[in-house]
Amino acid sequence: MTDKFDFNDGNGLVFAHKHAHGGGWVADTADVEDSAHVFPDAMVYSHAWIYGNARIHGDAKVFGFAKVSGNALILGDAKISGNAEIFENASVFGDAEVYGYAKVFRDAEVDGYVRVYGDARVYGRARISGNARISENARISGNALIGDDAWIYGDAEVYGKAEIFGTARIFGTAEISSGRIKCI
Repeated sequence: MTDKFDFNDGNGLVFAHKHAHGGGWVADTADVEDSAHVFPDAMVYSHAWIYGNARIHGDAKVFGFAKVSGNALILGDAKISGNAEIFENASVFGDAEVYGYAKVFRDAEVDGYVRVYGDARVYGRARISGNARISENARISGNALIGDDAWIYGDAEVYGKAEIFGTARIFGTAEISSGRIKCI
């Protein structure tokens, strides 16, 4: 059954329905497979796509042309928007936002007040937390840990067992594959 719902995105009431698996609101313009789960307080709207066994929990929002698929998990107050993609076994939670053309995949986790945007990639078993910012063409992979107020941008790559914390700024064409960097 189709009703109308206001997603508070400036478009007012739009045609929408409660998803069969979880009961969360889904705009009729969005594409959510029956195999996916959109839980009661979660929202999927605009032209977002949710496929596979993806789960949208809590107050999470997926909108724009964003895609969430595989076994990806979006929860808390997380927001996925623009043309961002979250797939495979990736998780985005807390107040994290992923937008632009950014991608988070494999077993990566993004948590806290993190922002991943531009054409950035976070993958492997990488963990991003705190208030970190990953942007432009940055690549974070392997078992890398990024946290606190660290910013990784430009064409920088952080991979392997590298750890970046504090107020560190990694940019340009820098490559960091091991060790710990913490700026105060």
